[in-house]
Amino acid sequence: MSSLGPAAASIAPNLKARPPESAQILIVDDEPDNLAMLEDILHQAGYGNTITTSDSSEVVALCASTTPDLVLLDLHVQEPDGFEIMEKLESTGISDWVQVLVLTADMTSETRGRALRNGARDFITKPFDRTEILLRIRNLLEMQMLHMRLRGYNDSLEKEVFERTQDLNDARLEILQRLALAAEYRDDETGEHTQRVGRACGAIARELELGEDETDLLEQGAPLHDIGKIGIPDLILLKPGPLTKKEFALIKTHVEIGCAILSGSSSPLLNIANQIAATHHEWFDGSGYPNGIAGMEIPLLGRITAVADVFDALTHKRPYKPAWPVDQALAELKTLRGHSFDPRVHDAFLELDHEALLAPVESRV
Repeated sequence: MSSLGPAAASIAPNLKARPPESAQILIVDDEPDNLAMLEDILHQAGYGNTITTSDSSEVVALCASTTPDLVLLDLHVQEPDGFEIMEKLESTGISDWVQVLVLTADMTSETRGRALRNGARDFITKPFDRTEILLRIRNLLEMQMLHMRLRGYNDSLEKEVFERTQDLNDARLEILQRLALAAEYRDDETGEHTQRVGRACGAIARELELGEDETDLLEQGAPLHDIGKIGIPDLILLKPGPLTKKEFALIKTHVEIGCAILSGSSSPLLNIANQIAATHHEWFDGSGYPNGIAGMEIPLLGRITAVADVFDALTHKRPYKPAWPVDQALAELKTLRGHSFDPRVHDAFLELDHEALLAPVESRV
């Protein structure tokens, strides 16, 4: 892809290939007789779309506003001279989509080399030969037409690739959301717990001023935190009363099951989801599971998900408990600050709109 300057970036994408007869040609010469002669030659040959200027300081602005296909540029106009003009066309990116045909009486190798380095595509020597002028103009305009067609084709391909990539990303995200829903649906009548946890995690991350990319991955990966529940029998997962030690030990295995499902991927999203699934039941004081790690040993995304998960579980009905009022749930979370929860993450959560976190989640699947 070409790197267009700011003056050209908003123009070039809108340009289309024009046949030579319809091309727009800018003629730059500080000799009025030369301007009149060149314009007359072009009009007689059927090139009626011409612009002329004897003021070289206008050239860059004229190119930006009129988008010519070809510039006939006298090298030895008053300041800025032709070399300076070509440098400005290069620095603004305009030279990426306009052809420059140099007019000069100085055809030394030094002049030709400098002009070519500055962006000239061809030369016309003074005094002008009508046939030579028209042949060189025709060649450059045909080249310009092919260049713009190729550019349009490349832009079309880039757009198609972007759209297909976006479709693949959307499909991947939908599959992960449906997978999270399948794991959670049995003990969540609405099936929205996973999405609410993801939304809450994103809100906490923004309050903590995490980077946008990391926040997006957290928000998308957190709904998979309990994917391992898919391997827990209904008799235990949906048990209305307290769990025995043996049953709770079996419930804990959903972390290992989740990690087995999510591990080994090259996807950054799945790696984040795996990290969250592995650590969202680790408590800040080291009393959590499965590994009993504590404090900053617990990845930040796991610490964030722990707070969001417990709040949502407390404030919604489950087979083993009724929904708690928000104020009661927040009071419970405060007792867990520094024990189950990272104080900094807990305090960031307290700053959020908790009623908004309980609002129905817009369906994405």
